[in-house]
Amino acid sequence: MLGSTNAITPKGYDVFREYLEKVCGIMLSDNKQYLVASRLGKILERENIAKLEDLVVLLSRGGKSALKEEVINAMTTNETLWFRDAHPFNILKSKILPEKGNKSLRIWSAASSTGQEPYSISITLEEFRSGSSIAADKIIATDICTNILAHAKQAEYDHLAIARGLSDSMQKNYFDKLENGSWKIKPNIRNRVDFKYLNLIDSYASLGKFDVIFCRNVLIYFSAELKLDILTRMHKVLNPGGYLFLGGSEALSGLSSMYDIIQCHPGIVYQAK
Repeated sequence: MLGSTNAITPKGYDVFREYLEKVCGIMLSDNKQYLVASRLGKILERENIAKLEDLVVLLSRGGKSALKEEVINAMTTNETLWFRDAHPFNILKSKILPEKGNKSLRIWSAASSTGQEPYSISITLEEFRSGSSIAADKIIATDICTNILAHAKQAEYDHLAIARGLSDSMQKNYFDKLENGSWKIKPNIRNRVDFKYLNLIDSYASLGKFDVIFCRNVLIYFSAELKLDILTRMHKVLNPGGYLFLGGSEALSGLSSMYDIIQCHPGIVYQAK
């Protein structure tokens, strides 16, 4: 059975690990053979590929963009919820937005997954602006996973997804219930968000400049060198004095010349020098 970990040789696993890190930065640890088997087993069987290293050879030849996209989609982790960890959104509402006043903001949600983070940001902006149209804020939400982006653009969520971190009042104020039982984000929240495909190892130049970047719970999948590179390049697209949020288990080190640490009690945010 191709989906079995026994079918993945140490050599094949190492070759695939190198390929995955090269094309999208994701690092697999030594003991994730079971994960690869469970996520790629059906693809290998469908394509009649006997060994994992044969898949890498096929993808490396080019001309298999759809298959490459499917493999990356399968290997991407998309774990998220509304207002995850709470404090970044509280800091945005209580510190950053009052500081910026009526200035329209450009915010980047990197690795935006199924959309809960950028839409949570948009709800936070809506609550601070109180329906005012003075500021035309824009949220750019990017991800490498194309099928997840398509889902996020639909802005529709089932009951289980809605229940993960969303209060009843927010559900009532910012969602419409559909006939199929799902909930759809209201247009005033949805229209602030523009979803785009982006591989974080690629250039950010086409995205423009930002006042705030959310890059949370994605750097943990990258090497130390790639983390440093990503955070250095993010600094280049942050406006002076702009803010960067990282995940709770992620830390910014070795870049004190670029960022100041702002303690917010609870939580921290990094400010671009």
